[in-house]
Amino acid sequence: MAGELEPSWKKHLSAEFEKPYMQELKAFLKQEKDAGHTICPRNADIFNAFNITPFDDVKVVILGQDPYHGPNQAHGLSFSVQRGIPAPPSLKNIYKELSTDIPGFIIPQTGDLTKWAQQGVLLLNATLTVRAATAGSHQKKGWEKFTDAAIKILSDEKQGLVFILWGAYAQSKAPLINPNNNHLIIKSTHPSPLAVSHGGFFGSKPFSKTNEFLENEGKKGIDWQI
Repeated sequence: MAGELEPSWKKHLSAEFEKPYMQELKAFLKQEKDAGHTICPRNADIFNAFNITPFDDVKVVILGQDPYHGPNQAHGLSFSVQRGIPAPPSLKNIYKELSTDIPGFIIPQTGDLTKWAQQGVLLLNATLTVRAATAGSHQKKGWEKFTDAAIKILSDEKQGLVFILWGAYAQSKAPLINPNNNHLIIKSTHPSPLAVSHGGFFGSKPFSKTNEFLENEGKKGIDWQI
């Protein structure tokens, strides 16, 4: 599995692949496949968040929880779906917020957020796989330890990152973020329809706040238009 990682991430995370939890995770995934279960995303896409956004390029982290578990949705980027697949409800609400937060933003026809990843937005799910049609089925099998390690290494070794934490689960990762490295943590309710009905997401302006912070840090802001 370590061989599938982009080199700068491999340098920082290769030790994780030797730990017992990762061996147990590999055994679990093999067991799932041997039982005939379809795993989302496909094998080649599991580490897409890392491979499209090298460690050295990360400027923003948007943390999700689980990959989508519907047909042809997941491709290794949090909140993103493959081209040709309709945007899920949470992503529709993200686009709606963008349309009021970023002047001139036009709601895209695609739900593929690869363009963000290519600009340094790490679209990281806490759990990198899921059994098709079975939400949460690969939680607490080891992936969270791996992605926690990635968050901690980023926050310890880089300065001035933006961490966007939507909802209680993402916000539970805040203690991993080094308070001494001038990172910005943006928190609000989750963009899912159930959460936004209670308020707190719409009008939170995470995207303009991100760009303002990056530009103040001397970095280029993100072009959020897909």
